[in-house]
Amino acid sequence: MGFEHADDAAVYQLTEDLAIVQTLDFFPPMVEDPYLFGQIAAANSLSDIYAMGAEPKTALNIVCFPAKMDVEILGQVLRGGSEKVVEAGAVLAGGHSITDVDVKYGLSVTGIVHPKQVYTNRGARPGDVLILTKPLGVGIVCTAERVGEASPQAMEQAVKSMTTLNKYAAEIIRKFPVHASTDVTGFAFLGHLHEMLGEVSAVVYTEQIPHIPEALEYAAEFLITGAAQRNRNHLANYLDFGSNVEFAMEELLLDPQTSGGLLVSVPRAVGEELVAELSKLDLPAAIVGEIVERKAKEIMVR
Repeated sequence: MGFEHADDAAVYQLTEDLAIVQTLDFFPPMVEDPYLFGQIAAANSLSDIYAMGAEPKTALNIVCFPAKMDVEILGQVLRGGSEKVVEAGAVLAGGHSITDVDVKYGLSVTGIVHPKQVYTNRGARPGDVLILTKPLGVGIVCTAERVGEASPQAMEQAVKSMTTLNKYAAEIIRKFPVHASTDVTGFAFLGHLHEMLGEVSAVVYTEQIPHIPEALEYAAEFLITGAAQRNRNHLANYLDFGSNVEFAMEELLLDPQTSGGLLVSVPRAVGEELVAELSKLDLPAAIVGEIVERKAKEIMVR
């Protein structure tokens, strides 16, 4: 039977002890190296499974590829994706491909979870704290890279973040009570936070947001994305940016992420312990906000 829709995936309860999670995600390259692109796309596709508390078990390649392009490039994309599927502990069971004018790649992933342990992207409660497991800013950095303005260090940080599976953070998060969970991708930090809130509000602490340092510099120079502006327009009625929040920070919080981190709402009593455990993985995890009773504005950025 069907189960409550959660995050960007469908969940089907098969028995009292087993639910199947299915997700599909694919997109065009954001880096020039086809092998790295394959890794990033696979990590992004697997992320929805982790955001829901599930474990990936099988994956199918989804490929769009121009007929005139060197097939060796496709081989490198698929190799990168395959390695991430193996790292996730899942099995690559095949795939589908079509001829297209542009390259696109991703995965359809199936995972399993106990029906009573599914995380949804609703359910945050007043008194909860918000924890983010990866730095923000990869969209801004990749934009700067396309115009030759990104430093090698910034791009290295962005690639490291995008190719890191959320598997390791998810394994730790499962040890703690979770009221709501999502992964931060195309709708940016603020867009995915908006999806989590429902009848409550959130206060975001900008000083505690993990981010790629140069991303703020690039945003201040207006190296920003059109998608971020669409996010800004969509969320305008829900946001209250404090008078001391700079434009660059606003853009960072509205920046679409590829293979972004997990954002979870947990009881305040376990917040510091969870961050300490995540920090052992060399993840820049931090408490980035708190959940409060519903206010005039849904999200208050301070």
